[in-house]
Parts: sequence; structure tokens; C-alpha cells
Amino acid sequence: MATKKEFDVFTHELVPEHRVLSKEEKEELLKKYRIRISQLPQIKASDPAVIALGAEPGDVIEIKRKSPTAGYYYYYRLVVED
Repeated sequence: MATKKEFDVFTHELVPEHRVLSKEEKEELLKKYRIRISQLPQIKASDPAVIALGAEPGDVIEIKRKSPTAGYYYYYRLVVED
């Protein structure tokens, strides 16, 4: 019987860099953009990147993407229950 190999989603060239913000970083983000946590776009807890990071519902994920014009840009997602 073959065993199932784990796949690291972050090794794929199309998956941008992800990280979980600390509590302090999350509060600063909300203050900087003058928003409530409920106004952030959502990402499900079952997303492969969220699982790989070990993020929990209520955490905020920072995603760093490459841009041909801006260099890099960041966007944020709130982890929610499925």
C-alpha cells in the first residue's frame, strides 16, 4: 500500500509568499487602514496555504505578490471557518 506524500504548496512558483500577522501587526493594520476586521477579504481555514501555515480562524494572513509595475504589493485575508 502506497503512502500519501505531503506537498508543500509554497514550493510552487505560482503560490505567493504567505505569513500570519502577529496580534500587534493585526491591530496596526486595522488602525492604518481605519477598518474593522470584518471588512477584510476572507480565506477559508481549509485553504491549503492556511493549513500549511497553521493559521486559525481569526488570524490575518499577509500575502506578498510580485507586480511588474509596483515591484511587490501586499494584501490581507481574514481566516474564517468553513
